[in-house]
Amino acid sequence: MLDHMTFRVRDIAQAKAFYAAALAPLGYTLALEGNFGANIVGFGHPDSSEPEGKRTDVWFIDGPSPYGGPEATMGCHLCWRAASRAEVDAFYAAAIAAGGRDNGAPGLRPHYHPNYYGAFVIDPEGNNIEAVCHRPE
Repeated sequence: MLDHMTFRVRDIAQAKAFYAAALAPLGYTLALEGNFGANIVGFGHPDSSEPEGKRTDVWFIDGPSPYGGPEATMGCHLCWRAASRAEVDAFYAAAIAAGGRDNGAPGLRPHYHPNYYGAFVIDPEGNNIEAVCHRPE
């Protein structure tokens, strides 16, 4: 089970604005922001099993890693689970409005399974982000 993921970005302000808009339909909000050797923002969603009632599971760090590699995390596929097909639709609309590029409008992808309803957007760093609902509606 994954606990959290961290991605490097070239423009933390842009990442903050983009993901605040794109993830809002999925119940995510900005959970933490600060400088811990680098500027960082974390987004979380309500989770009653967590001590603070929220799980912060996606983080963005400004700039390249001190350990080498590219200046930003690029070319990844990030997918968030949506509670409904309407949330997938809202995620897609919000991400496009925030500057993302279409990489697959909301719809069924029966080649994955009969109820796979997803939408794909390219984020400002070139990552393929997705929201998916696995439930029939």
